[in-house]
Parts: sequence; structure tokens; C-alpha cells
Amino acid sequence: MLKLMQLELKKFHLTGYIRSALIANACILGLLCVIALESQSEGIPEFTQYTQLLDLIDNFVRATFIVFASVLLCRFIVGEFKSKSITILFMYPIHRQKLMIAKLLVVLLFTFLSIIISEIIITAAIHLLNQFVLIVPDNLTLSILGQQSARTLINAVAASFMGLVPLYMGMRRYSVPTTIVTSILIVALLFSNNNGATLSSIAPVQIGFSILGMLVAYAAIRGIEYKDITS
Repeated sequence: MLKLMQLELKKFHLTGYIRSALIANACILGLLCVIALESQSEGIPEFTQYTQLLDLIDNFVRATFIVFASVLLCRFIVGEFKSKSITILFMYPIHRQKLMIAKLLVVLLFTFLSIIISEIIITAAIHLLNQFVLIVPDNLTLSILGQQSARTLINAVAASFMGLVPLYMGMRRYSVPTTIVTSILIVALLFSNNNGATLSSIAPVQIGFSILGMLVAYAAIRGIEYKDITS
């Protein structure tokens, strides 16, 4: 399985996606700084505690990489079925289900690691900037970091599976735009701010979408044996 995953990574040159992820981090960091500084210039600070800022970072990062996951799904799975290049892989003496599992694992792991690493990078950058420019009038303590780390880990796992949900719509017609638009709609639904609350912060909703992502992955793996891509 690891060998198959390595082959997928080599084939699709993941370096470009890592570069895009870093650019996304820079954009999120810039947006947070603009929000903080603009609100302070108006005399009403947006962030008074680090927990508020860390929660917003978590929401921005998860929303970004759920959409990012759909892009990976398009490249690794939907696009190959659409162009029928997947038939070349199916000619090898490798079980179809193993191929699909390898592709899904690459997407899952990339999404999970991107969320974790991005939150570390952005939090560290904000903390460093806060020493020179006041972004949040609060101290980042080990207690806050410990609580946020546990929450980030759980949320990253959940978001990784949420990112698989668009695959269902994408595989119906092998449509790249449908896959990406579905992920954007999911993000809009789950991360829209309603008086400081989002649906993604409600545990049953998050668990429900995560389970839905697992079911979509299971259906994709189980049904691969019956996919007719020659027509």
C-alpha cells in the first residue's frame, strides 16, 4: 500500500500542492492581520483573547483545506476517470480496490497534515508578529496551546473525512467543476459565521459530515470493481 501511495505522489508531483498550501497559509495570515489591525483602528478590537484568534485560524484553515481536498480528488481520481487514463492503471496486476484506497489515503493524509502544519505555522507567525505589532492583547500560554492542540487534532481528522464528501457528486458524472463546487457549498454551510457560531463547531454536525465522508470513501472503494469506464 505504501508503495502505491509513493507512486501516486511521484506521478502527480505533490511539490506543487505543497507550494500552493504555503501560499494559502500566507493568505490566511495576511487576512487575519488585516482583520485585527483594521478593527483596532476603529477602536473595537476583533480579538481580545488568544482563544478567539486560534478558533478563527482553525476555521479558516479547515475551510481552506476541505476545498483543497476536492482539488486533490479531482486530480487523483475524478480527472483520471474523466480522461479514462485510469484504464492504464487497471491493466496492472493490482487489485482495483487497493488502487482506490491508496489514492484516498494520499488525499486524507495530505489534508490532515496540511491542516496540522498550517495551524502550527500560522499560530507561530501570529505569535511572532504580536511581539512587534499588537494583534491580540493576550499572552499565549502552554495551557491555551495544550487545549487548542487537542481540539486541532480532532478537528483535523474530522475535516479530512469531510473533504471526501464531494467525491460522491464528482463521480456521478466524472465532473471536476461539480466536485469543487460541492466542496465550496459544504464550506459555506459549515463555516458561515452566525453571531460568532458556525455549524462546524457543533459536534453532532461535524461527526455527521465526517461519517458521510467515510461512507462516500467506502462506496467509492466498494463500487470500483463494477465501474465501467470504457463506455
